[in-house]
Amino acid sequence: MEEAVFYDTLRQGLWISFTISLPILTVALATGLTVGLFQALTSIQEMTLTFVPKLGAIIAVFWVTMAFMTETLVSFFQSTLIPIIAGG
Repeated sequence: MEEAVFYDTLRQGLWISFTISLPILTVALATGLTVGLFQALTSIQEMTLTFVPKLGAIIAVFWVTMAFMTETLVSFFQSTLIPIIAGG
């Protein structure tokens, strides 16, 4: 395998992993900031208050974007990785 092909495939894989993880990380950040602001305004310092809403939001976004993630990964594997593995 040529070095350029290797680095191009690596770059594509990193970009796809960034694209796939962006919705989940964005929702986790927004939920964390919202809960943190709520805790600061009300002086409630309960540890589960930060964990449970963030986990629920992450699960909900994962459930909604699961089809997008699967299609993106399958497309990447079929168009890029499988031809490289097969020698094409």
